[in-house]
Amino acid sequence: MKRKYPDSTTDRLGRTMRLLAFLGMFLLGDRGSEAIAHGVHLDYRTERAISITARFDSGQPMQNAQVTVYATDDPANPWLKGTTDENGQFFFIPDRAVGPAWDIQVRQAGHGEIVRIALDPEGEPAIAQQGYTKYTPLQMLLMGASGVWGFVGTALFFSRGK
Repeated sequence: MKRKYPDSTTDRLGRTMRLLAFLGMFLLGDRGSEAIAHGVHLDYRTERAISITARFDSGQPMQNAQVTVYATDDPANPWLKGTTDENGQFFFIPDRAVGPAWDIQVRQAGHGEIVRIALDPEGEPAIAQQGYTKYTPLQMLLMGASGVWGFVGTALFFSRGK
């Protein structure tokens, strides 16, 4: 069998054609579409943050609850507002120049609580008073007496003769 071209010429021609096909696909290929891949840059810094986890009495997390952070030296104006995540968590980094203590209020659908967190000079939480807005024992006694008085008054009303 006689060949038209020697093997080396056929090999070079084949390699050249494959190279030209590859370059053609590369240069003429899908130039009009957007790139699918994106680069990602992450910036980070390490800070001491305060983490709040809000749950109902049942243990269910308070998802998307409103969070308001007040500096204790300016309780009328919120220093920060936000919402909890799906796990009822909220993070913030306190500005030590603003104040040494923070009041954090979490509310959702009429339920809520306030916690006061005082920081020591190194920024660590020193005191956390949860629920300082709860009723005092005197208020509890007064509410209980009012409830009893309501039951007695209702019983006397219905037991009266006509």
